[in-house]
Amino acid sequence: MTALLAPALRNPEDDLATRLMESVTAEFLQLMSWDADLRVLFFPRDHVLFGAPGCLVPGCDKMAHHAGNRGLCRTCAKKQVASGATLNEFLTSTKTSWRSIGVVDCLVTDCPRPRKTFRNPLCHTHSYQQQKIYRLPVEEFIRHPEVRPLPSFGPCDVAACYRDRDGSGRYCAGHRGRLTFHRRRTDMPDEETWRLTTSAIAQHGVISLRGLPDLVVAETLYGLERRNNEGVKQKDFLLRPFIDHVRARQFASLTEVGLDAVAANSRRLAGGLIKHVLWFDASPETERHRVVWRGAVFGLTGTISFEKISQPWLRKATQDWAIDDIPRRRGNNPKGPVQRQINAIGLLSESLRLNRADRGADRRQLSRDDIVLFLNRLRFLHEQGEISAHHRIADARDARRLLNRMRTLGLTQPGQPLDGLPDSFGLREEDIPEDAEDDEAGRDLPPEVMRQLCANLDTLDPSESQHGRTTVEVVIDTGRRPSEICHLPWDCLERDGDGKPVLVYDNHKALRNGRRLPISEATAGVIVAQQERTRARFPGTPLSELALMPSVMANPDGMKPISTNWVGCLHREWVDSLPEFLVPTVVEIDGGRITKMLPFDKAKIFLYAYRHTYAQRHADAGVPVDVLKVLMDHRQLDTTQRYYRVGEERRREAIERVTAMQFDRHGNRVWRTAQAVLDSEHARRAVGQVSVPYGVCTEPSNVAAGGHDCPVRFRCVGCGHFRTDVSYLPDLDAYLADLLRNRERLAAFATADDWAKTEALPSDEEITRVRRLIERVRHDLDDLTDEDRAQIQEAITLVRRSRQVVSLGMPRIRQPLPDLRPERSS
Repeated sequence: MTALLAPALRNPEDDLATRLMESVTAEFLQLMSWDADLRVLFFPRDHVLFGAPGCLVPGCDKMAHHAGNRGLCRTCAKKQVASGATLNEFLTSTKTSWRSIGVVDCLVTDCPRPRKTFRNPLCHTHSYQQQKIYRLPVEEFIRHPEVRPLPSFGPCDVAACYRDRDGSGRYCAGHRGRLTFHRRRTDMPDEETWRLTTSAIAQHGVISLRGLPDLVVAETLYGLERRNNEGVKQKDFLLRPFIDHVRARQFASLTEVGLDAVAANSRRLAGGLIKHVLWFDASPETERHRVVWRGAVFGLTGTISFEKISQPWLRKATQDWAIDDIPRRRGNNPKGPVQRQINAIGLLSESLRLNRADRGADRRQLSRDDIVLFLNRLRFLHEQGEISAHHRIADARDARRLLNRMRTLGLTQPGQPLDGLPDSFGLREEDIPEDAEDDEAGRDLPPEVMRQLCANLDTLDPSESQHGRTTVEVVIDTGRRPSEICHLPWDCLERDGDGKPVLVYDNHKALRNGRRLPISEATAGVIVAQQERTRARFPGTPLSELALMPSVMANPDGMKPISTNWVGCLHREWVDSLPEFLVPTVVEIDGGRITKMLPFDKAKIFLYAYRHTYAQRHADAGVPVDVLKVLMDHRQLDTTQRYYRVGEERRREAIERVTAMQFDRHGNRVWRTAQAVLDSEHARRAVGQVSVPYGVCTEPSNVAAGGHDCPVRFRCVGCGHFRTDVSYLPDLDAYLADLLRNRERLAAFATADDWAKTEALPSDEEITRVRRLIERVRHDLDDLTDEDRAQIQEAITLVRRSRQVVSLGMPRIRQPLPDLRPERSS
């Protein structure tokens, strides 16, 4: 009967401690020199994560953990700074005058008693014999035939202490002195409590787990090994105060520790240990019943919270949706999109809680009215400024999507969380607020901003690794997503059949790996330099497993890449530290419009904006949208077009500037220069004219026919309905060159009849007319000031960009990419 009851009477904490210890590998216990009876950890000095190089000072046995101390331990580094001597002078002149903390056995063979002092190598009794009885030097004394080893006095009575007593008292020398000090304090606990709670005598590289419950010991060892497997550096001087804190408060488990009470420098290590203890035995099946999910259980970072959903039935349904949705998410960490959609249901839950008498507890009583109240609440929150217009639309859209998905998952069936939920409780497509028309020109950065950023790249991440600088520079040059550059492997650079450099990367978002992007030699040089720095830092790691930009944290082998968040924070600090970015901006003064150099909003300069800028830079240069789609690695053409679009406001401003320099076929100006274009006249440009080669046609019949009813067969420069402007200057230049080239070819063509050659031959009048138009446009450009000419050039770029987004059936002249970094060869 007793045997049957034994499992039920077993302490659950003891069972957990046993399972935790079984999870700790023998290799790790051997690494830490663990003795189950001694219960002391010894940090290996030669280990990449637990150890560090020894201090350079002769005789100092401490480790130099901090690279900034130039090979000295913290104590020696402080002493060197205080001395004012150089490092070499300090190393040659300093003496190890400070006391040693360690304890060494008596020099007499097999005597277990501790030596009297660091300089006196004998225990108290043998030291008395050597000085008072035998009166011999130490070397002769220990060889004397009458000198015998003495029995140990036994261990110190302090629970945490692993030293032996040096006399008949209850404590070792260190704790005997500490007790004397503490007895002077009025708030000292009784001696028994002091023995249980006081810490061991600190010794470099040694951590005592004595005096702790078995569960705490098992949790500490388990957490240390898990952190070691993650590649996290762990230092004894950070672990020691945390262990002392646990012992002093007699916690039964690390999970009882409040991190706020832990010393600030030990808080991260303590949090890591507690995290792994909490995750022990965790699985998605057990975690899914919690209100706050630990992301690591699902392969994510951070946590996923359902706290904003107060109704149990709605929370359970949302959790079931999340379980189904998370494995199908793309990207390195899809926690953000998942949490945003959960928060949308949280707003729906809040609406039910505020508007229903039962606070939304009875799902069977819900109706269409509750959906209307939810939509009205979203509108109210937007009008109060608590959520943005985009937030309002996204929340309504996400709530609709999740409710529909919950139904398709079968959650309305009997026994499921939404059993009995009326069909009317759901959002329709027309319930989603209308998305405001996007009047902005995308998120690309002006050339003036890009030039200033590129000119200051040397001030970004001046560290030896230069990970941040390299990442930002490659993102600017290639237009890849920041995460794609952060996760580049070391061997990401290849050469094609012509010997040109190619970047090989993984498109994580679209699950398309091994993508190849042609890059310039300058960009390849940046990558090669980073490869050399990384290889020098991790010479032993196989190249196929090495990251191009390895993380500086928890990464002993260089296999883990830097995070996008780290680069983003570094980039934000760098941008904020730079001077103001001044860009030409049109402002209205006294009813007129002038261009002034105004500051550019630094909040618009973020990592992903470089991808938009890359797309816009190539679009400005005339790269066809289908080619740019390949460069951007998009599946849909619509996606690419969203990366380079011209807003209506900017387009209007550009048209006003460009059409102020509009000419007829004779080269005469036909557009007013001082008055802004009226709305009706802008509309006329859209519906009252048609694009033709090198300009536009205003003939109504030709406009109505879409440009295919021209009586003169597109001899536009000889037609009174023809208009051109400065933005067509490259097209006119190309047209003139084509006319001259055709005339030379026809003159040399001898196998055609004269009448055929005469009809095909460009007339001298047409050539003269085109040449006169070009000269007239250039002359007017030359008359402008440098500032006006820069504004016109910017307007030309915008107008020509719009023609490339919406094909107008005209010849396209490829523009050169803007030279953002003239100091660097391409």
